Amino acid sequence: MSPEEYLALERTSPIKHEYIDGEIFAMAESSDVHAALVRNVVFVLFSQLRGSGCQVYPQDVKAKIAQRRRYYYPDVMVTCDDRDQDDRYVKQHYEFIVEVLSESTEAFDRGRKFEDYRRSEALEEYVLVSQDRMNVEVYRRQAAGRWELQAYQSGEVVEWVSVGVSCAIADLYEDVALVPEDPEALED
Repeated sequence: MSPEEYLALERTSPIKHEYIDGEIFAMAESSDVHAALVRNVVFVLFSQLRGSGCQVYPQDVKAKIAQRRRYYYPDVMVTCDDRDQDDRYVKQHYEFIVEVLSESTEAFDRGRKFEDYRRSEALEEYVLVSQDRMNVEVYRRQAAGRWELQAYQSGEVVEWVSVGVSCAIADLYEDVALVPEDPEALED
């Protein structure tokens, strides 16, 4: 399938698909924990970026990897680039992306998807939010394209430098019922 065929299909499809090198992959269903974390991230971003010219997009707008034939639906994306106003469905000059991790997507989000996002020259921060414990990982682009990790845990203030936003990690996890770790799995 060509990118043009994919984009036309997505406008009428009742389910969302991601596009990788001519193949489409149906998006997995989200849990209430996932939805609550996305809601809280969007609320924090929107409340602090309001009036800045930056746009916050939750889950329904595609991120294009211009250097590859890939389109993803990030859980949250921020773009402050006027060029992204030209297309209502696809953004490619995003500075900031958040993915909420789940058992079924964690390996992909950490691996291939992050590898693809790193090809975007505009992306400055890639954020991974855990569903099972209070943990936020922020990967920041440094000089010469190197990425540095900063992890935040309970009691800390999360900083998203690329968009000038900070908040208590507790704000991101407000009203979120964390899934407890399986103590038997830890014994193995």
